[in-house]
Order: sequence, then structure tokens, then C-alpha cells
Amino acid sequence: MPVSILRIRENSCNSWTKIAWTRITFEDPLISQEKVTKKNISLVDSPNNILVTGGAGFIGSNLSEALISAGHHVTVLDNFSTGKMENIEMLLPHPNFRLIRGDIRNLTDCNLAVGGMDYIFHEAALGSVPRSISDPITTNEVNVSGFLNMLVAARDAKVKRFIYAASSSTYGDSESLPKVEEVIGRPLSPYAITKYVNELYADVFSRTYGIECIGLRYFNVFGRKQDPNGAYAAVIPLFVKQLMNHESPLINGDGEYSRDFTYIDNVIQMNLLAMATTDPDAINTVYNTAFGDRTTLNQLLGYLKEFLSELDPKIEKVKIIHGPNRVGDIPHSLASINKARRLLDYNPRYNLRTGLKEAVQWYWSNTNTPMNSEGFTVR
Repeated sequence: MPVSILRIRENSCNSWTKIAWTRITFEDPLISQEKVTKKNISLVDSPNNILVTGGAGFIGSNLSEALISAGHHVTVLDNFSTGKMENIEMLLPHPNFRLIRGDIRNLTDCNLAVGGMDYIFHEAALGSVPRSISDPITTNEVNVSGFLNMLVAARDAKVKRFIYAASSSTYGDSESLPKVEEVIGRPLSPYAITKYVNELYADVFSRTYGIECIGLRYFNVFGRKQDPNGAYAAVIPLFVKQLMNHESPLINGDGEYSRDFTYIDNVIQMNLLAMATTDPDAINTVYNTAFGDRTTLNQLLGYLKEFLSELDPKIEKVKIIHGPNRVGDIPHSLASINKARRLLDYNPRYNLRTGLKEAVQWYWSNTNTPMNSEGFTVR
């Protein structure tokens, strides 16, 4: 089966209306094909043309798989600066999938990618607080200028809805717990500033141009396909890699900082609900996207050692080391998900332990021999 990969500026974007869609079995338990609430339309019986920016990344690739499984036509726009081709390899032969190599910092790329789209899931961004502190200019170019380009392109293409990845970093130095969407503090990093600016732009575009926008403030997402390598690897895959290699994980601080760790399938669930809702009160706003519970880093490592030790008993004896607190980190994070429950019927299926078990099994199955610092397995 031919693979549809476009390099924008070299190939024109064909209309999806000329492509027949093929329904495949939707096995994701998070969204039932039969369940249609008063706030939600069927995701399967109404195939849509959907653009996922950053679709070769961790969250974007998992979301793209779910959308393809639901019978939609999916286009991924990615420049592969952090995304990986291996994340979407299984999608490449699918007749409803298309890959565009392009950069959201280029408005022409954005305009070509959004042509004929019904919905946009904007996942493309440069994540990581430390990265933004090291290079605030590039972080701003991608996260702010790129975001604005996508909004302009969405406005001009008259897409139905623009759903974007916001961030819990927006809460900044606010000490209130749990975090509610209407109460934020001062940003503590360049990254946090960019994500808050995204929310401001989305609000202005919805009020000024009538674009339906929904922002999802992600809280420490983890799960399959999350990269354990590199200087800015997220804490869970990094800890898993270190423990699998019998290396001592480094905790920043005393380990009592806490986070609302959120399994990837809960995040996919929220994105699909944000697309499906027909409730006017649920649109043009932001939602916490989390499980609604907090766990300390010490507890997290305890769970990881427990689950990994079932696969390799030697991991139980790996020692934990502590270092200084990291600049820009907030001490505690806990989301209120009441707004999402009320307006989107959100009911997360995976708590931390359940999600960690799935994630650990995925890493073990996909890298079931120790990994070196470059991410290659060693025997």
C-alpha cells in the first residue's frame, strides 16, 4: 500500500474529499462507539478531516492512532525536531493517514497543512522547563509564533474547532491546591510564559474571529512512546531507563515535590471529548487534563521499583540519589478535574498505578534489554 508523505512546498495538498475512508475496529475502551451523551456526538459515524501538529511526538502520535482507529482522516504536520518517525510507522500505510514534513514557524507550511481540515489538534511545541531556560528564544519562536501561525491558518481555513495543548505550568507560583482553571499565578519559566500566551491568543481569536478553541492543560503526561533519552527527557521514562540499566535515579531535592501524573490514555480521552462536545458552554475555554491525585517523587520511584522488580529482581536493590532542586520547578501540582467532569463528562480510567503498570510493560517489551545513554539496547 502506498505511503502518503508530503513535503510541503514540493507537493500540493490533495482534497480529502477524493479519498474514500475505511472503517476499522475501534478497540480503545476510553470512548465507546455506542455511547452518545447529550453533550457528545458519535466519533465513529461522522468521519472528519483532522490535522494533528506535532503528530510524530509522544502525545501527538498516540492521539493520531486513536483518531485513525475511530475512522477519521488524519494528517500529521511535524518537522521531526523532537518527533520520531518510529512513533508513526504503523500509521504510514493506512489509507486515511497523511504525513506532511513542515514547520509551524512557517505560515506557508501551516496554510498548506490546514487546507480542507475540520478539526485541528495542536500538539506541536518545544516542551521542557530546562530547555526554555537554556534557550528561551527558540522556545518562544515555536510555542508562541508557531501557535499564532496555526491560529491564523485555522481562521483563514474556517476549521470547525482548534484544540490545543496547554500546560499546568501556567499555574506558576500559585500555591492553591487543587488547581482550578480560573486561578493562576505568575509563570516561573519561559516555557510557562509561552503556554499562557497561547491561552490568551486562543481567547482573543475565539472572541474576535469566532474560532472555537479548547485548551487542555496537561499535567505531567506519561506512557507509551515517551522518549527516555536526551537532556530533556521526562522524569518517568528517564527513571525507567535508569532502573532498567541498574543505574541510580537522581531526584531533584528531597523527593517530596508532588505531581498529578496523568496516563496518556486519559489525555487521549480528553482530546476526543473536546472534539466531540456540542455543548456551547464547553467551548472556548480551558480544562485541566489530569487524573486528580498527586504523588511525590519518592512514591513514584517506589512504584516503579515495585513494578520493574517483578521483571528484574535486581532493580529492587538500586539506590536512589538526591540532588539540588531544579530551577523553575513548582513544589506541588494537583488538578481539580471538576470542570471537565461537568462540561465534558470526563471520567479518567487510569490512575497512576494502573498507568505505570502499562507504561512499564511497554518499556520492558520495547526495550527489554538495558539501554545505553544513546538509547540503544546493550547485551
